[in-house]
Amino acid sequence: MDNELIGRIHSTESFGTVDGPGIRFVVFMQGCPMRCAYCHNPDTWNVNGGTLKTADEILKEYDSYKEFLKGGGITVTGGEPLLQIDFVTELFQKAKNKGVHTCLDTSGITFSNEKAERYEKLMEVTDLIMLDIKEIDSEKHKGLTGHTNHAVLEFARFVSEHQKDLWVRYVAVPGITDDESDLRKLGEFLATLKSLKALDVLPYHTMGVEKYKQLNIKYRLEGIEPMEKEQALDVRTTILTAFKLALKEKN
Repeated sequence: MDNELIGRIHSTESFGTVDGPGIRFVVFMQGCPMRCAYCHNPDTWNVNGGTLKTADEILKEYDSYKEFLKGGGITVTGGEPLLQIDFVTELFQKAKNKGVHTCLDTSGITFSNEKAERYEKLMEVTDLIMLDIKEIDSEKHKGLTGHTNHAVLEFARFVSEHQKDLWVRYVAVPGITDDESDLRKLGEFLATLKSLKALDVLPYHTMGVEKYKQLNIKYRLEGIEPMEKEQALDVRTTILTAFKLALKEKN
């Protein structure tokens, strides 16, 4: 126990169906450096919050549900799980030793080529990366999250170079992240990623607004209506059209 790393865990979910393939055990890590305007988990932001747990304690919890996790595995999300990269690496290593499929859901915001060795170790024990790209325009990304997207895009390239299966997720917010020119640029960028396997466009929703009231935090997108699923499909079509055109021109 003394030699094990300790992680700060916000919560766990025993029956995740939107966090990777199959039915999954989902670990929500505590702490996030970004302040996304539409974040629906502001209670995960505080890096000093959460419950302290070891990888073995999490895997013991996983084992109690594994009979129900058909075709799934473990997904680590957040918050931003890569704030605790060494802990996630240890958890995934132990999960792989048990034959468990591992999925990382991240924004990639912590990535740095100077720390590439730590990410190399993580890649060795990660089966799938789910990368949330918030906005392709770097200045708009900064306005939306408090950070530019340089690290995010570098991480996407890093994952691609290591030929790790990559799913990209994009939240479509009316009037904010649905600009047609930006969507085309996103499609063109995605066409450069060799290991891209899927693109999920998620319609903006307001289900987290109540948490902001409870935490006494101002909700920055107040007044913006949720996006209809049909509109999100149109956003996805625009991205994929540019993606296919870029691939065709490249070949």
